[in-house]
Amino acid sequence: MPASDNAIDLEALAWLDCLILNQTGDRLSELQRTLIEQVWQGRTYPEIADRYGCTEGHAKDVGSDLWKLLSEILGDRITKKNLRIALLRHWPAHPNALAVEMLAETSAFVGRAAAIAHLDALVAQKAKVIAIQGEGGLGKTTLAQHYLQAKGFEMVLELLMAKESQNIAPVERVVEEWLKQDFQDETGLGFGIALERLKRHLRQRRVGILIDNLEPALDAQGQFLPHHRHYVDLLSVLASPQGQSVTLLTSRDRLCEPSVTVHHYRLPGLALGPWQQFFASQMPVCETTLQAMHRAYGGNAKAMGILAGAIQFEYDGDMASYWQQSQDALLAPTDLKNLIDSQLSRLQQHAPAAYQLFCRLGCYRYQDVPTVPLGGVLALLWDIPEPERRTALVILQNRSSIESRKGSYSLHPALREAAIARLKPSPDWVTAHTRAAAFWQDRVVSIQTTQDALYALEAYYHYLAIQDYAKAGRVILKSRLNQWNQHLPLGSTLYRMGLLQPLLDAIPTVLAQCQDDYTLSELHNILGDVYWISGRLWDAIRAQEAALQLSATALDRYPETPEHQKARYYYTMLGIDSRLSIGLYCLDLRELERAATCFEQVIVQVRGTQYDRWAEKASVCLALAHSLLGQSQAAHQKADAIYRTLFFERPLENRGSAAYFIQLLGQTYANLGQFEIAQTLFEKALSFSESSHYTQIQGKSLTGLAIVQRQAGDLPTAIATLHQAIQLLENLGAKCDLAEVYYQLGIAYQAAANPEGSAALKQAIALFESIGAPRQVAKVREKLELTPPHTSPQTPPQTKRQDCRRA
Repeated sequence: MPASDNAIDLEALAWLDCLILNQTGDRLSELQRTLIEQVWQGRTYPEIADRYGCTEGHAKDVGSDLWKLLSEILGDRITKKNLRIALLRHWPAHPNALAVEMLAETSAFVGRAAAIAHLDALVAQKAKVIAIQGEGGLGKTTLAQHYLQAKGFEMVLELLMAKESQNIAPVERVVEEWLKQDFQDETGLGFGIALERLKRHLRQRRVGILIDNLEPALDAQGQFLPHHRHYVDLLSVLASPQGQSVTLLTSRDRLCEPSVTVHHYRLPGLALGPWQQFFASQMPVCETTLQAMHRAYGGNAKAMGILAGAIQFEYDGDMASYWQQSQDALLAPTDLKNLIDSQLSRLQQHAPAAYQLFCRLGCYRYQDVPTVPLGGVLALLWDIPEPERRTALVILQNRSSIESRKGSYSLHPALREAAIARLKPSPDWVTAHTRAAAFWQDRVVSIQTTQDALYALEAYYHYLAIQDYAKAGRVILKSRLNQWNQHLPLGSTLYRMGLLQPLLDAIPTVLAQCQDDYTLSELHNILGDVYWISGRLWDAIRAQEAALQLSATALDRYPETPEHQKARYYYTMLGIDSRLSIGLYCLDLRELERAATCFEQVIVQVRGTQYDRWAEKASVCLALAHSLLGQSQAAHQKADAIYRTLFFERPLENRGSAAYFIQLLGQTYANLGQFEIAQTLFEKALSFSESSHYTQIQGKSLTGLAIVQRQAGDLPTAIATLHQAIQLLENLGAKCDLAEVYYQLGIAYQAAANPEGSAALKQAIALFESIGAPRQVAKVREKLELTPPHTSPQTPPQTKRQDCRRA
């Protein structure tokens, strides 16, 4: 349209002037002309007003009216941002009206050197017929045309198949026209003779042939439809090894004719590099945005061109702004939606079971678990006879509607959006999610790795999607054997593995909706520990208090009768665990008296009952509280009793489940000055936690070892050990434990006369202040020899009450 990219030409302005004259009876005013010219060049309203000699407000008012008028005339929404692309779309008198479409066509061939090399290799291996297969928009046709034009064929014949099966030209007529128009030959008396003549010409001349868009001629199994079976005869001639021709087929569907030798090439989406190259030639590139777009559209070439046009002409080349507005509506561009809709309409018509499977596959998230195993795919075919299930999957693969890799499957985000749009209004929405959730639940028998845990958690998201909050909560509470040889709820295993954020997102969501007492009480208990590890100690205490209240209320409802024995056992254990947990949180807040009271209450409650094993845990904790309170004799008495039990009366083998309490016992002996025993305990806890990847205990054990190393005068080793602990705990996000490490690091630096000591102690203060631990802050300030500023008494931060469970 314009003579250059920076100016709109007079012919275009004259066209707009005529449009407005016909609509309003008036011509473009001088200000309106100025607005169009200057907006075309990307200038702002203040710049336009300055050039024209009017106020900015007046320029905006006139501009707003002008865009509305043009919108009415052209039947398209016109704004200051999209004026340029809109006029390019609508002005019929200049070839640049096709600029947007040309962008897409150009984009289709960027970065196809590897594809060319692959075709060259197939031709060198004497491949005569090559099928280039892939989903719409990859650039199959452009690649084939470019290849045939670039390889020096004497002649290139092209056959574009009609989009509808009933409109496809009979192959007899195609061969007749080739013979007459291209080879100046007669067709003979029948199709067989015509094919023989064609074969003779292909032996004598080096001919490139393109049969484009083959899929409308194929059935669901990838074979030619009955009324197009003679195309098999044509391909047999084209595949003849005696000829000099090379035939390229393009198709979204895989050609599966056993009587024809066809070499298949699955054209991949473009790699990120070509996308970067293409976009960089059009606009400034935001790398993170570009990567997200590339991932969402699977490197699709047509999508690349459409996105570039939309960003350049509607968002002034601001890639990040475009994506911020569009990332949740991947099919918003009409061309992309139409591209996928056409593919799915054909799938629905010719292979309804495969179409049904495609839609149901939209229920999977493809995020934390990016691919779905075969069992997860087959689980969605509950109403399809078993012999036909694999067929439906193969059809999706043959039609490039699903990605497959090593027996696992996925949908590109844009295809998943299309699948969800079809699945959600259907009766299959709830059933698909329920079946998928059951698949993940059954798949994971024990949790030995992080991947196992993420697989198990996927069921939660399926129940969340259908708003079944009780079942979503029970996913988090489902107990399995884990890598520490403990039988724990999924939530407890997740936080031990350091996967805190999924629980911080999931548990409050369920608590806000669920009415089931069992689920509520367990989740409050788990959430308490998650808050504790992440440094939200006051929230953690409130969560455990809620669990404690729920357990007490439930025990009041269940009398001591045999039929209620199981329920009473569960709620009693929950109350014991919650009280012990509150004590542990108070230790970290240095609320030592309250912590000791909690531990004493647990011991009194469980001693001599079936819950007696909890007395051992509580005694370890109470010994530590005594040592921190300066009650050395009581601390010694309890610590020695536990030490004898764990290491002599009931020797440990590989009890990773006891590692947390072993390092607590180590802290007690370190506080009592018995560093040799403390070192043994810390090393034992560290060994257990390293073998089972229990990050929090690793960090705490390293901190304890560093204290022993400092006391022995080995300051360099102590400092190095503390830095190792910092790295572990920072990755975990364990604020309270991290604060203690910085405190110990500050002390170690001070002992080494290193000026970094003050910075470490100040970091500890900042962390302790962020979790609302004034007594811990006071402890650190004492080492820093700072006078606390005069402030009002610190109180725990007030936040909305939350809930959860710890095992």
